[in-house]
Amino acid sequence: MSDDDLLYPPTQYGPEWLVLLLAIVAVLVLGGVLVAVLTRPPRVVAPPVPHPTLVLTQLRTEYLARIDDVERRARAGELDARRAHAELSRLMRGFVGEYSGLEAPVMTLQDLRARGVHPALLDAIGRFSYPSIFPPRNPVDPVLGAEAARQVVHAWH
Repeated sequence: MSDDDLLYPPTQYGPEWLVLLLAIVAVLVLGGVLVAVLTRPPRVVAPPVPHPTLVLTQLRTEYLARIDDVERRARAGELDARRAHAELSRLMRGFVGEYSGLEAPVMTLQDLRARGVHPALLDAIGRFSYPSIFPPRNPVDPVLGAEAARQVVHAWH
């Protein structure tokens, strides 16, 4: 037998090939994770919805302050009685509209009755706002109208 006929064991891979293989796998996994993270739709965080009681309390505070301002201006003579009642009517209707979503600012008294709104609003508009705003009647004292507007704000649920 000649020396050429000897069997040689197969050549083994060196450790650098294993490191290269692990690096390629790591780059592919990290690339996949990066693509998944970057193509994800943004998370929409809904703002917290305030408790209805808190909303009502804030609205009441705001509108009562506005009513007080109209009454103060009417007492000081800055507003005549008709204008004061028009402002109070706008405030009452605005409060009801803002709290309930009802289009009270643009509804007539008959529309409000048909919708079955709180009797305090119907009473205030029927007894104070309408008779004081629309001629030929003399306007009712704005202080009484302001008190009726406060009752609407306090009574609304």
